[in-house]
Amino acid sequence: MAGPTGLFSPFALLFGFFLLFLLFLTAATASAPGRPCGPAEVSRDTVVARPGANITLTCWDEGPANVTVSWQVEERGAAGGRSRRLAEGNTMLLQRLRYEDSGRYSCYVGGRPLRSLRLLVEEPPETPHVFCYRRSHDKDVLCEWPLRAKPSPGTRAMLWVKRRFAAEAATEQRCRHFAKARKFVCRVKVPPGAEDTKPLVVSTCVSNGAGGSAGEDRIITLSGVLKPDPPLNVTVEALEKAPQRLRVNWSYPSSWDPRFYWLHFQVRYRPEPSRTFTEVDQVTTTWLDIRDAWQGTRHVVQVRAQEEFGHGVWSEWSREAVGTPWTDPRDFTSERGSFISQFPMEDDAAYGLTLPPELFGEDAANGAGGTVREASARLVASPYTIVVAGGSLLLGIALFIGIVLRYRQTWRMGVRQSGKLEGEGQHVLMPLAPPSPPLSDTPLLFPPGPPAPRALHITNLDYFFSRQ
Repeated sequence: MAGPTGLFSPFALLFGFFLLFLLFLTAATASAPGRPCGPAEVSRDTVVARPGANITLTCWDEGPANVTVSWQVEERGAAGGRSRRLAEGNTMLLQRLRYEDSGRYSCYVGGRPLRSLRLLVEEPPETPHVFCYRRSHDKDVLCEWPLRAKPSPGTRAMLWVKRRFAAEAATEQRCRHFAKARKFVCRVKVPPGAEDTKPLVVSTCVSNGAGGSAGEDRIITLSGVLKPDPPLNVTVEALEKAPQRLRVNWSYPSSWDPRFYWLHFQVRYRPEPSRTFTEVDQVTTTWLDIRDAWQGTRHVVQVRAQEEFGHGVWSEWSREAVGTPWTDPRDFTSERGSFISQFPMEDDAAYGLTLPPELFGEDAANGAGGTVREASARLVASPYTIVVAGGSLLLGIALFIGIVLRYRQTWRMGVRQSGKLEGEGQHVLMPLAPPSPPLSDTPLLFPPGPPAPRALHITNLDYFFSRQ
């Protein structure tokens, strides 16, 4: 059994190396761009130079020295082929080249043209940093990149896309330059049969006469590059009799069909002049009630959208919409009157105070020609304040009347009791025993006789009750 194993082990190693080589070759082929990115092809009579450089143009290499050579330039973009005469001589030196120096330079001898050269003043293009997105499931993929400077007129941008790890030719797309937006945009045709989760390889190349620059390959999926357009028609409305609520409404972007695919939204809002936003996530409807708005303060609201299952990225924020919560007109009048009473206006000074229109008379509402009556600076009280003040006053009066009646009754009872005590307390004091004679007149021994009666105490009520 050891013999066959030792015999086939080299073949197994070779087969494994072969598979690794195929895998490496497939990965390299899948990651390579559609073609090498180099300078754009130019004709043999074209001279390429960069801005700021010096260059010498020669009319002929060998010729008579006593012949007068003149130069003319046909400026690029000039209407009707307008030419401009330059210096004379077999050679011409151009210093510190600019983009405007590009054109066709021709030399003449006796009015006969001898040579024509095309001068192209360009810089190598910028390296593209591509960002791809898809506005909806049924839209093509758009890839774009911004530019720091305006590209030269001969700059060309190309894009290639193919399925990753697939032995197939890449699809080539020409990119378009938008001068106002200062960016290149490429429309990628989705390959037939491509799935939303299968990776695609995107390669870019920008080239001109001065050179070429290839961007870094991007690996994308159709679902991963979903980026809806911002929501439209964002409005903010106040809710009646709700001083801390706002109703926000918006609609789906026109590029997204809600009959087949939905979006979820994120809303952010802030009171002015604060710069900090409050965000509300996972909003599945096209409206939202803000319940913690600041009373009487204007709020700034924005909305953005994302695919309902979280595929792709969020859209850009919508345009700012503003709204102010509902304010009770009576509270506004009260606050306005309080402000006027605290800061009275002088006769010769104007503070720029804008008064509400209801303070003016009918003459101002009837149009021109009427006399505007001066607004009164009196404080207009709220009906709730009047009710509370009136109730408190009535309660105080009732308490005062109750206290007076109570003390009056107590005073009357005190007068009656004091009169009764004065009538009953004036008793005639009677002697309890007859006055005793002087000691000298009193005999030492009394004759026997009946016992003397006991004295009666009329103030002791126990005498009037019989004992049992």
